[in-house]
Amino acid sequence: MTDRPDTPADLRTQTVGAIVTRDYRTAAVFERYGIDFCCGGDVALGDACVAARVDLERVQKDLAHATATAPAAHDDDVTSWTLTQLIDHIDAAHHTYVRENAPRIGALARKIEQVHGAHHPELAEISAVYSAMAAALMTHLDEEERVFFPAVKRAEAATRAGEAVDPADADTLRTGVGQLAAEHDEVGGALHRIRDLAMGYALPPDACATYDLTFRSLREFEADIHRHVHLENNILLPGMAALIA
Repeated sequence: MTDRPDTPADLRTQTVGAIVTRDYRTAAVFERYGIDFCCGGDVALGDACVAARVDLERVQKDLAHATATAPAAHDDDVTSWTLTQLIDHIDAAHHTYVRENAPRIGALARKIEQVHGAHHPELAEISAVYSAMAAALMTHLDEEERVFFPAVKRAEAATRAGEAVDPADADTLRTGVGQLAAEHDEVGGALHRIRDLAMGYALPPDACATYDLTFRSLREFEADIHRHVHLENNILLPGMAALIA
């Protein structure tokens, strides 16, 4: 009997991004093992496990367990959405989240640096890395909303109407595919650095309530960015490329 394409025996050759795109519940497994599914989503599972120094068989079993039951009714299949629907969701859910939370988390990071920095010098770098990342991320969101997202929507509308994509929009999309992916890599690298500095967000014995809140907020921010970048790198950017292929 031949295994289906999505059975555990075949997962090792599938990319991490494709696995998460098919069922987002698998993201929690990759998060637990420190496997990058957004910026590093184009890596085969077997290779990703080697890089993360984790057991492939164990990861496959956990992935199978995570997807053993039927998805909840609210678990939308984003792969069935138009790019316009996807963009509207990214804007409403993830861009809004970043704008509402990034300044608050930055203030928290600065506060615990001031209070605990003498005994925890890593807090100064966490605050600095986060501040630079947040500033770059705000610029990134603005450019997406002003330039790239409108061009994608126009190009998709033209394609659906059987019309040629405007040359200016086509040029914007070509630029965007590479530029946005590179900027996502920079954000991902900053988040990895922050997590490493924070020792996986483990609290030290002298942590106060604000310290705890800061690390929980950073962890939640990281999780949202992972979901955000996954949607763009593994679904939106390939869709943009397909519009001008």
